[in-house]
Amino acid sequence: MYTTLDWVSLGIWIFVILILVYGIIAIHDIPASIARQRNHPHSDAIEAAGWVSLFMLHALWPFLWIWAFYYKPELEADKAPARDELQTKIDKLSKRLAAVEARRNGKTAKRQRGSKNAKKTTAKGGKK
Repeated sequence: MYTTLDWVSLGIWIFVILILVYGIIAIHDIPASIARQRNHPHSDAIEAAGWVSLFMLHALWPFLWIWAFYYKPELEADKAPARDELQTKIDKLSKRLAAVEARRNGKTAKRQRGSKNAKKTTAKGGKK
């Protein structure tokens, strides 16, 4: 019924289909592997979007490629001194704010004590 040549051709077709499926999946993983190599902060999101792109007929794949290459670790290192400077400014402002709030809370506590004393004197018949 079926000759050996039919089975060999069927085996070749299955092999080719498996290689194509593997190739498509491997190609869609390229942006995620690039992102992991570059220590991209969004590498997990890029990988998930790659799987979504696989089911959307490759519509997102070019954008994922750009997104993976967009992050440059050497530029992040240049931003570190600016971050440190901003952090020191934030710390100084936080201390100033805490001092202002402490002064404000001290004044309101004095006002509250003063109003309690005024109520006591008016209750005793004193002048307000």
